[in-house]
Amino acid sequence: MGRLFGTDGVRGLANADLTAKLALELAQAAASVLTKGRHADDLRSKGLRPQAVIARDPRVSGQFLSHAVAAGLASSGIDVLDAGVLPTPAVALLVKDAGLDFGVMISASHNAAPDNGIKFFSFGGTKLPDEVEDRIEGFLGTQPLSPTGAGVGRISRFADAEDRYALALLKTLPVRLDGLHIVLDCAHGAAAGVSPRVFRDAGAEVTVIGAEPDGLNINQGYGSTYPGNLQEAVVELGADLGIAHDGDADRTLAVDHTGALVDGDRMIAILALAMKRRGELAGDAVAVTVMSNLGLRRLLEQHGITIHDTKVGDRYVLEEIHKSGLSLGGEQSGHIILANHQTTGDGILTGLHLAAEVIHSGRRLHDLASDMEVYPQVLVNVPGVNHNGLTGNAVVSDRVADIERSLGDSGRVLLRPSGTEPLVRVMVEASTKELAQQYAADIADVVRQELAH
Repeated sequence: MGRLFGTDGVRGLANADLTAKLALELAQAAASVLTKGRHADDLRSKGLRPQAVIARDPRVSGQFLSHAVAAGLASSGIDVLDAGVLPTPAVALLVKDAGLDFGVMISASHNAAPDNGIKFFSFGGTKLPDEVEDRIEGFLGTQPLSPTGAGVGRISRFADAEDRYALALLKTLPVRLDGLHIVLDCAHGAAAGVSPRVFRDAGAEVTVIGAEPDGLNINQGYGSTYPGNLQEAVVELGADLGIAHDGDADRTLAVDHTGALVDGDRMIAILALAMKRRGELAGDAVAVTVMSNLGLRRLLEQHGITIHDTKVGDRYVLEEIHKSGLSLGGEQSGHIILANHQTTGDGILTGLHLAAEVIHSGRRLHDLASDMEVYPQVLVNVPGVNHNGLTGNAVVSDRVADIERSLGDSGRVLLRPSGTEPLVRVMVEASTKELAQQYAADIADVVRQELAH
């Protein structure tokens, strides 16, 4: 059996892979692992019980899964605060803001409605490192904590959870958003209630689409995975910009007034330059993944901003931010961490600060985004090869070196062996898409020939 935890918690088809039984047992295991710290020990020494917050996105399966998680926690002596439907980053913020022992989010993010997932945030509101997830997995099937009498946890509603989250977001804004017309696409997801409220409270005129969740339509034709409706709405309404969340609102993409998409790389560029200007960019550095566009790298270097490269995945960006004491990092996908204000990626927070820079600079989003030249990027997957043989293969290395010489300063090549399957990923950036396609196909052919099983 493979590892239960994936790159972002435990996910699967709800009621098939991810059952109520598994959710309850995961909660019991998490209670055993995540309440061993000094904070929980201090509570118990005072006769108090540890506390955890639970939230979910609107998927229909989220109801039974959140009840199962709550039962698992309460039966293990944890007081549960049920925050209802809220974005994933709200859980992180509430754990930190309220001094809770940990938090649980029930969501499968940008996946379709039949899927669901469970992810945990530890004391302080941070995602769990691999070793802690492994410890939780190791507790599955063992005897859970089973207090009786007064030791059993209580389950109650976290009545002001949305208010606390909304207020915390608004407090981070350097300027109000008065005069901006923003179209929000909430993906029929967890942001449908709180995101429009926050942007309106910040002073913006807000038009909302994708904000009618019925439990089955999350991410269906709306949100950051399907930005077409947002692009059309921004142009038709003559809005200043659009913001698209995904199902759990831990990431966002933007649309300028022309309907053009502004991806995570361009948002990072805009935010990095703004933060440096205000003296808020720690170390004058940004954490991004190896897949971030060459144009972002060039622009940041021109402004004296150092790049810290990480593996692909927002968890690795977060690790680098913590390790190096940075204040900004993110991915092309729109997972952006503003570490001065949040412990994890927060789509609403990102959208607020992007809009704030439009106000502060007096420039349209289109013009801000155009400061960064986007190099055409082509990705080719080469399956069925010995990916472990990539390192040290002279023929592949020589061909890559030849192409890198041809590209010069106008492109780059990246080869990434998969960590889980016989697959090599080839990425080429060049001055034109045609050239990038040509070079990517060339390298893929050599990889296929050299590393064939």
